[in-house]
Amino acid sequence: MPSPVPVVVRRLRGLLGPDPAATRQSLVALSLGLAASLVAGLTLGGINQTLERLPGLLGLRGTIFGALGSRLGTSIHAGTYRSTIRGDGVLGQNLLAAGVLTLVTSVVLGGMAKLVAEGFGVADTISVAEYVTISVLGGLLSSIVLAVLTVTLASTAARRDWDPDNVMAPLVTASGDMVTLPALYLASLVVTNTVVVDVVTVLAVVVAAVAVTWALRSGLALLTEVLRESLPIVVVAGLLSLVAGLLLEKQVRSLISFPALLALVPPFLASAGALGGIVSNRLTSKLHLGVIEPTAIPGAGARADIVLAYTLALPVFALSSVVADLAALIADLDSPGPLTMLAVALTGGALATTFAMAVAYWSAVASYRVGIDPDNVGIPLVTSSIDLVGSFSFILAVLVFV
Repeated sequence: MPSPVPVVVRRLRGLLGPDPAATRQSLVALSLGLAASLVAGLTLGGINQTLERLPGLLGLRGTIFGALGSRLGTSIHAGTYRSTIRGDGVLGQNLLAAGVLTLVTSVVLGGMAKLVAEGFGVADTISVAEYVTISVLGGLLSSIVLAVLTVTLASTAARRDWDPDNVMAPLVTASGDMVTLPALYLASLVVTNTVVVDVVTVLAVVVAAVAVTWALRSGLALLTEVLRESLPIVVVAGLLSLVAGLLLEKQVRSLISFPALLALVPPFLASAGALGGIVSNRLTSKLHLGVIEPTAIPGAGARADIVLAYTLALPVFALSSVVADLAALIADLDSPGPLTMLAVALTGGALATTFAMAVAYWSAVASYRVGIDPDNVGIPLVTSSIDLVGSFSFILAVLVFV
């Protein structure tokens, strides 16, 4: 009679999906990311009054460092990654591109935030200069931390033979939430000083213009390519995130009866974005390496990555509700109850994950077909569209269960 132990082992491996190693790495990264989202959830639950005073604040999330992680992951797979920040190297040019993109898009999105807020009929919005100041200062503060984190993750993955596609997106996405919300809040405190606001705005516009002009004329091929391909994508992604932020803010009064639901927003959106990011990173690497073909219908290799995402989705969204419950308990926030929180997370998560898979696959395929590096497209479109569609999915689930 065969031992029951191998049978149990086979069943456990089956639960991990078609790629157990990838699933394990991703689950660890997603779990660490959710721990970071606990901090973001507590922050978001504690600054509701600030969010109401500064409409559009929720929409100002960066997608730049997710794309940076995707590009570095591809370079690791291709064997071109080196842990040196020389300006003419792969890492150095990528960091320069991320810095210029952060500055330029912070200025642009600061101005767009005012237009979007007025377009949504938000009353008593702050001025364009104040939006730009918050966007630039908050963006620079958070970018320093995210740059260090992204490079550290890439170097560690290369040194320890991790698959960067499985760990970069979850950790960078969640850390972006954890770092960006406090950074934007701190930056919002500066807008009480009109002199500082005027100086920062003028200086930011001038420096951004000089930086992008220099970068495009630098003769550094990778830097120029990343900026030309990424700048319009990141601006569009930022616009989608702004709309998502205002969408959630317009629902604050309905959500505020249970502030714990606000604590669920960061881990919920981070989980959906991270799942989409994992698939996007894996698909773009496979396209670069020629492992899969850019076909309209996903082939076997792409379907395996999509199955991986759904394998991860159930435990990840269940855990996100637990994280939100923990945040609510720590902060003493009113909650609709753990079962309702779980129902909201699982139902909204299923909708958001399905959409994320569609965006991750077809954005990678479309960009690759037209000759654009999918690393510059996938993560920004996935994370920003998840901010928007994930917000709809979240609100829909709240309306159904709460």
